[in-house]
Amino acid sequence: MKSVNTELGATSELFMLLASIAYVVALIFFVLDLVKSSRTIGAVEARLAAGQAHAPAQAKVLAGARGGASAAAPAGPATADTSMDYSAGPRRSSARIAVALTVVATVIHGAAVLTRGIAAGRVPWGNMYEFCTTGALVVSLIFLITLTRKDLRFVGSFVIGLVVIMLCAATVGFATPVANLIPALQSYWLIVHVSIAVASSALFTLTFAMSVLQLIQSSREARIAAGAPDKAGFMRLVPPALSLENLSYRLNAIAFVGWTFTLIAGAIWAEEAWGRYWGWDTKEVWTFVIWTVYAGYLHARATKGWTGTRAAWLSIVGYLCIVFNFTIVNIYFSGLHSYSGV
Repeated sequence: MKSVNTELGATSELFMLLASIAYVVALIFFVLDLVKSSRTIGAVEARLAAGQAHAPAQAKVLAGARGGASAAAPAGPATADTSMDYSAGPRRSSARIAVALTVVATVIHGAAVLTRGIAAGRVPWGNMYEFCTTGALVVSLIFLITLTRKDLRFVGSFVIGLVVIMLCAATVGFATPVANLIPALQSYWLIVHVSIAVASSALFTLTFAMSVLQLIQSSREARIAAGAPDKAGFMRLVPPALSLENLSYRLNAIAFVGWTFTLIAGAIWAEEAWGRYWGWDTKEVWTFVIWTVYAGYLHARATKGWTGTRAAWLSIVGYLCIVFNFTIVNIYFSGLHSYSGV
């Protein structure tokens, strides 16, 4: 059995604390970007409504703010269009600072996870603390990678907010000293099975945030169409509900493939560890429930025309099942997977 480096484990915890602080500051700037950009767009809309601006450039600003143009004019903040591509216009300083802070936080977070693994002499996802901190890291990484292709800064406050919640849950609720794995977990399948589960869960986290925004934006669009006042001004920076739904659907499809492999790899590992592929263990059942919910979501949207709010709610239910599986099942239900500990 490998020796555990407790000093390096303490260093990992310090890195995790510093990363959490950086994420919180990044979250503040993401929220500030929503507020500032919303006010700027609102001011442009007010001027147009008063008949004080008729120039094509300013019309583009208004269209871009509502997700209907391919680019925003220099008079207003650069917003994501319906395809969520980056548009021209003045740079949003708060958003740029938020992304930079997220990069810094992710680097520190990565150092925390890496030093935890080195301290334990194994991959750092052997218990709920390690799964949660590693999962939060992958969420942040996927968000940053996606930002290189699509302008998803509008969802930053929700995604980074979830990362902060995950780190708080890990350090407060699931704090576990660095230690060796029990024999049942000492298998290469731990690397295969859990790594794919973490990556898939991270994608589901991103689509969960987008589905929540889709519901808010859909309700806002319906109110505006009915002539009601716009009470969710911060959503001016967010693309239309349909655009959010389409991207969420594509990401959910990718994550579903990963979750399918997670289920298969888990069954193979179970046969190796316990001599059977399936035993109706609580964890196994809920992993299958999650698979079923997302399979129903993809099938319903692709073949039954379940679009709009119904698709968003199915996506949200699927993610809530993931949260339930990770928290309630791990803590309160006994089974063969209880050895993962907290």
